[in-house]
Amino acid sequence: MLRRLLLTCLIPTLAACAGGDPGLMNIGRDRAGGPDEFGIIPTKPLEVPEDLAALPAPTPGGANLADPTPDRDVATALGGDIGALARGSADGAFLAHATRHGVDSNIRVELAAADLEFRRGNRGRVLERLFDVNVYFRAYEEMALDQHAELARLRHLGIRTSAAPPGPVAE
Repeated sequence: MLRRLLLTCLIPTLAACAGGDPGLMNIGRDRAGGPDEFGIIPTKPLEVPEDLAALPAPTPGGANLADPTPDRDVATALGGDIGALARGSADGAFLAHATRHGVDSNIRVELAAADLEFRRGNRGRVLERLFDVNVYFRAYEEMALDQHAELARLRHLGIRTSAAPPGPVAE
């Protein structure tokens, strides 16, 4: 009996002692420190060159020796229009509009600091902290977008939403 009681007390105590990094849930990892080794998927067999020092620097998301045309390959694999990959005036207008208020190159660090400060103020209840319950979504609940209400609002305004499935067809 005493053994069970000790085990029952020991497990929550160990769980409460688990520290962990209070980083962002999805983007907390520092991507500026180097490439993501799983971000490059070779489409051809890899070959070891004669001189490893002659290899170019990795370019995640860009062309490299193993995958010279990554965007074109993805468009082909998904049945997309390869001609749309060329940046045209539509892309320039979109980028100009999206960056009209400036672009912060330090946004990940600032967001991680703001998120950590916000979550410290919304830590959860005692038992949630004791049992290491994730309160991330509850902490941000008031900032969340109700996707179904927003979709209904946009459709009511006549705005096409290509990423959402079409509404039911009236018969």
